[in-house]
Amino acid sequence: MRGFDINRIIFLLILFISCNKQVEQKPNIILIITDDQGYGDIGYNGNPHIKTPNLDLLATNSMRFNNFYVSPVCAPTRSSLLTGRYSLRTGVTDTYNGGAMMSNDETTLAEILKENNYQTGIFGKWHLGDNYPFRPTDQGFHESLIHLSGGIGQVGDFTNYYKGNRSYFDPILWHNNEQKKYEGYCSDIFTDEAIKFIEENKSNQFFCYLSFNAPHTPLQVPDKYYDLYKNVDPSVISESEKISMTEKNVLDAKRIYGMVTNIDDNFGKLVSKLKELNIDKNTILIFMTDNGPQQFRYVSNLRGLKSSVYNGGIKVPFYLSYPKIHDAGLDLDNFSAHIDVLPSLLDLCDIETPKNIKIDGENFLNKSTEERSFFSYWTRKSPELYQNMSLNKGNYKLVGNTNYDSPIERFELFDINNDPYEIENIIENKKGLASEMKLEMYNIYNELINSKNIKNKPRIIIGSDFENPTFLNRNDASGQRGIWAQNEIFGFWRTKVYSGKYNFSFKFNNLNFSSGQMVIEIGNQVFSKKVEVDNNGYVLMENIVLNEGEFDLTPFFRHERKNIFPFWVEINKL
Repeated sequence: MRGFDINRIIFLLILFISCNKQVEQKPNIILIITDDQGYGDIGYNGNPHIKTPNLDLLATNSMRFNNFYVSPVCAPTRSSLLTGRYSLRTGVTDTYNGGAMMSNDETTLAEILKENNYQTGIFGKWHLGDNYPFRPTDQGFHESLIHLSGGIGQVGDFTNYYKGNRSYFDPILWHNNEQKKYEGYCSDIFTDEAIKFIEENKSNQFFCYLSFNAPHTPLQVPDKYYDLYKNVDPSVISESEKISMTEKNVLDAKRIYGMVTNIDDNFGKLVSKLKELNIDKNTILIFMTDNGPQQFRYVSNLRGLKSSVYNGGIKVPFYLSYPKIHDAGLDLDNFSAHIDVLPSLLDLCDIETPKNIKIDGENFLNKSTEERSFFSYWTRKSPELYQNMSLNKGNYKLVGNTNYDSPIERFELFDINNDPYEIENIIENKKGLASEMKLEMYNIYNELINSKNIKNKPRIIIGSDFENPTFLNRNDASGQRGIWAQNEIFGFWRTKVYSGKYNFSFKFNNLNFSSGQMVIEIGNQVFSKKVEVDNNGYVLMENIVLNEGEFDLTPFFRHERKNIFPFWVEINKL
């Protein structure tokens, strides 16, 4: 009995100490990113028309990263943001064309935080693969509310495509991989659901990734927000400055400004909730955008737009608020980029960055050395050597918009510190430096295009226990460049198939005929059948027995000499 009593006393003592020990909770993280909002689409950066009081206040009181860079387009930025790696390492090469699927062997920020007892949630745009094993729930998120592909109502988002110019209102979204109808405007829905997630996890540590699809096209905005700008002339910057804008540019800018002001209101609502819950002081709050603007408008005098490696395409606002380390406005002028976010946040949370992974970024709170290099590129489908490609190194930036075998004189070199607007090409005066940077640009390019996830591009898994049925959409289809909504175009999906019996349902748009031959090519197996297209554009092929393996799935509807690619495919394993 004596031994039992001593053990019990020790147990109770340990329990008492544990219950009374003050264990400091790791900080919450809220990462907010908007879509196609440029550097000039915020009042703080000199835009005289746009109404963003809440974001302006954040910028005033936060750490302002004044030289923050991303990729020129959406999916590459998002893959780098979540992995700390150049997008090509992750398998992401494009925004569609089958190039917007991030390999499932990547370790994401969400996965690392989840392993460290964070609750993780995403609300909005994912754009890194819509099927298993690429979905947010496969990549570290407990809670997932997203739209498909790159935008609500785009061809890949077949659940909202047919709503046309109302796709941003009352959309069908995917909650934890199940379709669900929501009421309201998309940005309001994503914010409200993110706030619910925050409320449910206020006593835990959480990572909330609020990834707005606005102000990306289609430019749909609630009337009350458009009305704020209907009488504004966005081409007039000041009494002495006016920019040249077409009538369409002006109309687009008014809609975009309304969409951004809606985001600003939602941001204010979220910040108020943090204060109400008394968790604002222990929350890292980040606001950023994913690339430059798609349409021409005020860009704070930066050169270029979305898709360009000039600063107008890749330099974005980035504001970080974390009262525990700094509770006032602070300008940070050192170079920083999307690849830095993962290692920086892990350091702030006192979580070790994985050692077995090549991380291209570094902690942006440590002053970067002058010789730091940053590679950027953008061409559709795959990188083209020296086409829309750049290298930042220290104060200088080398830009290639030329042929693969061009001499150094065909490149541009800018002193970014003294010429942030990239006006003066100084290549003639610094050919030696430019040649060294060109060689480094080539070496980085060559390393990245030989990444294993580029050589062996990610494949959608068909027939797993984690996804049945599987919907294959146009965004993730490979084949000819620029597969979108066309009928007569060659396309296929990269797949890994588990053996079994399947039913295939094919959806077609705008066919002028109702009968023909449906063909499925998958590996060495070919299945064809004379079929009728129903009134809704569907063709069904049942009891298809597939072998196991990695195959390109190439379906097409043959009518006379025409081969029609399906708009989407639903695959059910029986």
